[in-house]
Amino acid sequence: MSTRNRATRAAVTLTAFAAVAALTGAAGATQSGPGAIAGGAAGAGTVRPVPDFAGAHDIALLPAPLPTSQCVSQLGIVCYDPAQYRSAYDYNPLYRAGIDGRGRTIVIVDSFGSPTIQHDLDTFDAQFGLPPLTVDIRQTAPIPPYDNSADRQGWAGETTLDVEYAHAMAPGAKIILLETPVSETQGVQGFPEMMAGEKAVIDANEADVISQSFASTENNFPGFAQGDFSSLLNLRFAFQDAQRHGTTVLTSSGDHGTADVDLDGNPYAFPVADWPSSDPLITSVGGTFPAIDDAGHRTAADVVAHDCDFTVEQGCGIVSGGGVSGIFKRPPFQAGVRGVVGNHRGYPDISISGGGANGTRSTAWMYYSYNPDRAGWHLVEGTSESCPLMAATVALADQAAGHRLGNINQALYTLGHLSTLPRFPQLTGLQDVTSGTISDDGVTGASAGPGYDLASGWGTIDAARFVPALAAAGSIG
Repeated sequence: MSTRNRATRAAVTLTAFAAVAALTGAAGATQSGPGAIAGGAAGAGTVRPVPDFAGAHDIALLPAPLPTSQCVSQLGIVCYDPAQYRSAYDYNPLYRAGIDGRGRTIVIVDSFGSPTIQHDLDTFDAQFGLPPLTVDIRQTAPIPPYDNSADRQGWAGETTLDVEYAHAMAPGAKIILLETPVSETQGVQGFPEMMAGEKAVIDANEADVISQSFASTENNFPGFAQGDFSSLLNLRFAFQDAQRHGTTVLTSSGDHGTADVDLDGNPYAFPVADWPSSDPLITSVGGTFPAIDDAGHRTAADVVAHDCDFTVEQGCGIVSGGGVSGIFKRPPFQAGVRGVVGNHRGYPDISISGGGANGTRSTAWMYYSYNPDRAGWHLVEGTSESCPLMAATVALADQAAGHRLGNINQALYTLGHLSTLPRFPQLTGLQDVTSGTISDDGVTGASAGPGYDLASGWGTIDAARFVPALAAAGSIG
């Protein structure tokens, strides 16, 4: 989570005052599970800016979740809940088989955390019929008192999104929330505390999967312009430790295509790469736009999140991150895609729901109360959603395999190459994403196409097939 790229950027909020009034005043309203709403018709919303909500694009505030069809008709936004993701990405056969992440631990790393995370997760779970979970909160050092500043709200939102959606997709897994006392911004600040915290839980043999929804532009690390990459390379010790302990580490690919800003906040006029996504020791997770109906059925194939066509008042949707490192050479697992990545590490590696496309915003329901003035149900978007979804998926694969899978990149690319052969897509569970271009801020990025690309990696997943395939491939290699 950098000043601009947490893997999300500051956006606008659709407060939907008329919708809130109509919903709150509805007689006999009840909440009865996924997609349940307080009854009544919602009116048109108003758009106004909010202070730098950095955890994800915070789009709307409502007293209860709406079905997708009502979000579209009343708010002009597509919205999804955990039950729809479970159905659309085919997780339910795994749950019926007892593969829910039990016995596995997901570590979520965020600056500061959220003062209301347990209450908010409890509310989220009750709404969507998820089993209760007590979050194991760890602090690398005492956290400064919560002050409701824009920075603290941003990190609290990031924390809430990460925890709620990791739990939603791996409801049996333990979650350790690792909170650090320094805000991560562009460059080195905040990373040493994060990496030291990760190393501690890895060394204690507690981390099966680590989910990171933060990033910083490689160019912003001290020494980059002079070809001295030591300030970044010296931060890799936690990832190297993860390799030794068989811990899988994932990160969000970012929300700006191949664009980002320098330390003064000015956009680079050329493609740049984000770290940790650019690190070969990491699996980078991009964002897609899924088309899902109220019942959780896919109505079209996913496309890469690439939408930047909204009006100024609405703000701009996320553009899934992707590109080629300026530091790391092409790793062995990318030898088969050298024609795409060239001589350097390319990312993302895989993608899942995290943003909009084709003129439509795709958002996920999240509940938070850390800001009492905005306590309620929110619609959020960003690859900060994609990463915990995929981290939960890896936890399911760990359970299916009966052991940690460690760095999954070699296994993932093996499955990717197999998926390009006739009949193998059904066996690997990888679903190619072939539409969308990740251009942003005037910087042209990659387009999605057949096979591996720098917009969506190997595409997205059918979890019922992908999880056992990854478990098998990871066990072999």
